[in-house]
Amino acid sequence: MMIRTLLTAAVVVVATGASAQEVTLRAVSAFQENTQFSKNFERFIQKVNAENKGVVQINYIGGPRAVPVFEQGNAIRTRVVDMANVAGAFYTNLMPEADAMKLFDKPMTAQRANGSWEFLNQLHQQKMNSWYLARQAHNVPFHIYLNKKIDKLDFTGLKLRSTPLYKDVVDSLGGTGVTTAPGEVYTALERGVVDGYGWPTQGIFDLGWDKVTKFRLEPSFYSAEVNVLVNMDAWKSLNDRQKKVLSDAAAWLEGLDAENVAINAAEKDRQAKAGIQAIDFGPAESKRFTETAYNAAWKTIISRAPENGPKLRQLAGN
Repeated sequence: MMIRTLLTAAVVVVATGASAQEVTLRAVSAFQENTQFSKNFERFIQKVNAENKGVVQINYIGGPRAVPVFEQGNAIRTRVVDMANVAGAFYTNLMPEADAMKLFDKPMTAQRANGSWEFLNQLHQQKMNSWYLARQAHNVPFHIYLNKKIDKLDFTGLKLRSTPLYKDVVDSLGGTGVTTAPGEVYTALERGVVDGYGWPTQGIFDLGWDKVTKFRLEPSFYSAEVNVLVNMDAWKSLNDRQKKVLSDAAAWLEGLDAENVAINAAEKDRQAKAGIQAIDFGPAESKRFTETAYNAAWKTIISRAPENGPKLRQLAGN
């Protein structure tokens, strides 16, 4: 009887100790739940939670309804939340260098090998109080989508939904940028507040934008980036095993980017079937557009971050 009692007590102590080691992180996404740029993050959360009970769990609070898009950078910095799935364009007010991340078009394996990830992680730690855990959406470029057909590469007279990500393209071609959160784009298009918008190849069907979109401008430009950030205080509080769980899951998450080539092709086919026409002015104009987009972006980034901009351009290699 005494031995049985001691064994029972020991099991309780072990179970309690194991439970005490489990850490739960609160997470948000800048994109609505179950839409294209939240889906893989949600798969990441499911993987971590299913495989690591008793070690680390992620409590997914939700999308922009939980924390507005342009407030998520500060929310992760001040630990209102522990983890965020958020594009750099939404926190350039805190870290101007984040605008350069769209110009890093190499896969994350290459960025981790050539020092890009390490340098960007240092900047996130210094300016965002966060650990740069992962980057998603490699192989997903951007486009300008329009409601009005244009006959040359000139946005003069057009109002285009913009964020810091698209501002240089819009400005360099004479357009007027109108900043809105993704959730406001449909209404802005429907009411004629904007004539078009910038967005990646993927995702316009998630929010019904196909119903208010007529044209997609070719070529594509830049590279989408959706980053998984962990508040630095939360990261430091984790033990080595918990950090390894998140880092291994982050590598798996980045590996999902291999799916994007097929998804892009399917998305363009779906857009064509929905009546969205491609506008393409040919190789020479496409080259001019791409060069204008990159040169204008780097000029802005280096002017806003003169200390770090040249280093970022060197690492990006374009």
